[in-house]
Amino acid sequence: MAGLDVNISELSLHPRRVVEQLERSPSRSVRIRRREKDQQDLVLVTAERAEQVVAAASATTKIFVELMRRSDLAVTLATEVLPAAFPWVRYLPKEDVQRFVAELVETLERADSLGNPAPVATLVAAWKQTAEVHADPELAAILGQEGSAFGGTRPPGKPSLRESRPSKVDGTTGPGRVS
Repeated sequence: MAGLDVNISELSLHPRRVVEQLERSPSRSVRIRRREKDQQDLVLVTAERAEQVVAAASATTKIFVELMRRSDLAVTLATEVLPAAFPWVRYLPKEDVQRFVAELVETLERADSLGNPAPVATLVAAWKQTAEVHADPELAAILGQEGSAFGGTRPPGKPSLRESRPSKVDGTTGPGRVS
């Protein structure tokens, strides 16, 4: 986030001044720097700007999801341009890139319906870790050995045997459905 940064002590000592700066800033936000190394910085933003950001992200997600549902060309293009957003996908096998695109579209839609971007960040992080394994042939060989302490590797969206057992509730399978 480019823009105004203030220390948390400045917010505490001069709250009106910080709010005035926030209201004058183009982003309508200010980063609050915290001194403790184990504490994340905070972002103070106007409610109106926060609502605008959410609305823009939601609209973009809905358009993208619908394009992907309606057009094989859109899926092909998304797969081809994915390295511009995530350069590490170049280490994934082609079928994994296609699986990542499909899971990304599904996760974007579900996360948007919750108003929570965390599932998208989690999915991207998991696929990035998979790409890191593919990028290191020695690591891939070690992790790919059946019977090793690590077990075989699998892409993020592919459930393990434990995760794919039928659920006691609805009988379906999938990640997180453990009996």
